[in-house]
Amino acid sequence: MIQASRRSILAAGAALGVAPLSRARAQGNTVRIGVLTDMSGTYRDNTGPTSVAATREAAAEFGASHGFTVEVIEADHQNRPDVGSNIARQWYDQGVDLIVDVPTSSVGLAVNQIAREKNKAYINVGSATADMTGPACSPNTIHWAYDTYMLAKSTGGAMVRAGGDTWFFITADYAFGHALERDNAAFVRAAGGRVLGQVRTPFPGTTDFSSFLVQAAAARPKVIGLANAGADTANCVKQAAEFGITRRGIKLAALLLFVNDVQGIGLQTAQGLVCTESFYWNMNDKTRAWTQRVVRRTPTNYPNMIHAGCYSAALHFLKTVAAMGVPAAKASGVDVVNRMKAAPSEDDLFGRATIRPDGRRLIPSYLFEVKAPGESSGPWDFYKLLQTTPAEEAFRPLAEGNCPLVRT
Repeated sequence: MIQASRRSILAAGAALGVAPLSRARAQGNTVRIGVLTDMSGTYRDNTGPTSVAATREAAAEFGASHGFTVEVIEADHQNRPDVGSNIARQWYDQGVDLIVDVPTSSVGLAVNQIAREKNKAYINVGSATADMTGPACSPNTIHWAYDTYMLAKSTGGAMVRAGGDTWFFITADYAFGHALERDNAAFVRAAGGRVLGQVRTPFPGTTDFSSFLVQAAAARPKVIGLANAGADTANCVKQAAEFGITRRGIKLAALLLFVNDVQGIGLQTAQGLVCTESFYWNMNDKTRAWTQRVVRRTPTNYPNMIHAGCYSAALHFLKTVAAMGVPAAKASGVDVVNRMKAAPSEDDLFGRATIRPDGRRLIPSYLFEVKAPGESSGPWDFYKLLQTTPAEEAFRPLAEGNCPLVRT
């Protein structure tokens, strides 16, 4: 059990920013979605305000013609499991019907426990750990947009096939980093490659990765795997360039990279990196049109697969509530999640998708290469598509996840 300090409880209350709801209001005709996210830290651009904007876009598009109103609230979990779990508990007690996003796997796993305890619905979009549909799977939780297994199979697998058969990992020292290193190392070894070593970096708060990069380069791997994300990945890529590490013939594998990171790094430095996302804003006319609607809300930041996932998840949830009726949806998070699993989700961003019994939503994954500056046609035009992994192949097989909900 996670113990919360008094300071954490006060921080949670401050982040919540909403007065306690009366039982009458909580059980009334207002459906409330809480976006629990990183509004100020390492993952702010990759989640944060744009996750909130995307969720609000879903609520606006769903409209008020279904017999109930939709309210979207937000809070900053500060990348701390104690803060996140306390906000989640308060929200659920005060009538929030769904929590969505929740980047930072340690926070995501903590909220997963609270949702089960309170029998509420939780759609994890931002946390990457594949354990969410493995040993930690819950009847109250759906994992929506991506996970560490998918990233490892697509990005890590591509690097091994290209000849990168010796690896050294720089790993964020918490649940996400550990899972990403584990899943990528498994693919490297399965392909006959070797892991030469790893170094764990403190999270959050590390900005100088120079000593870790020097240690990694000293092992002379063909690939340095960056098992981190957000500002940590951006700093690693920039500092590797400063130290001339890539000029020594060592490749960088950014195992979780978003368009927002590329914007921060710059094409001159990021060009040639490969990465995996399940959504890219410039894929087709529908994704471009949706992106323009969201960018009106967040003009300095374009959406990635997490932001698109928050929109898609909220929309499928609201469609399910409309089909069930508000009283039934509020009565049981398990019932809501079961209904969401029973009906395929469908939207302009991901198309039609199914949800497995373990809570894993199945969608294609896309391997991209970051363009050179001369290849980009304009702002935020960063990716060229290398390959697509079909939905039924992109994620860990159901029988291999050790989810207690799955009977084999």
